[in-house]
Amino acid sequence: MPAIGEPLAFPPARAETSYNAPWQAGGLRLRAARDDDLPYLRKLYGTVRAAELAQVDWPDGFKQTFLDSQFALQHSHYVTHYASTDFWIVEHDGRTVGRYYLLRGLPYYRIIDIAMEPDWRGRGVGSALLDWTQAQVRQTGAAGIDLHVYEHNHSAHRLYVRHGFADVARENTYISMRWTNASA
Repeated sequence: MPAIGEPLAFPPARAETSYNAPWQAGGLRLRAARDDDLPYLRKLYGTVRAAELAQVDWPDGFKQTFLDSQFALQHSHYVTHYASTDFWIVEHDGRTVGRYYLLRGLPYYRIIDIAMEPDWRGRGVGSALLDWTQAQVRQTGAAGIDLHVYEHNHSAHRLYVRHGFADVARENTYISMRWTNASA
């Protein structure tokens, strides 16, 4: 059992099948996340929340403690409530540049999280991942893909809309979106 505030271990990775072999394109690839990736993922989480915390007048040490605890809570929630998720690390030429968490279920796949390093945002990685996921959905005959996006993450929302996702509901500070597989 991890210490209080420490994230839980990742569940075992899913076995590969013909339709879920890890993605590779243009020097980018996915690999299963491992427990030794947790320090990197904690740091990545901090970059995702950086703009939000820049507006708060807290000492740096307090901000880091807050980020560490929030990361541990989020990670523990993901591995507990979405244990069958594919927890992937995105790499470019062997360098870790982000994470992609995808729950491949029926009738809908669910994107749990996409997060990239700041210098990798807006460079087409998210589009490539969405294209690949949509192709998998078409191949398996799933009904579509669901996701939630933070209402103030306008660039991510625009990305999803460009890929055919539509808003379906608002839940607190998140927008539920869905892409429907027209061939299903």
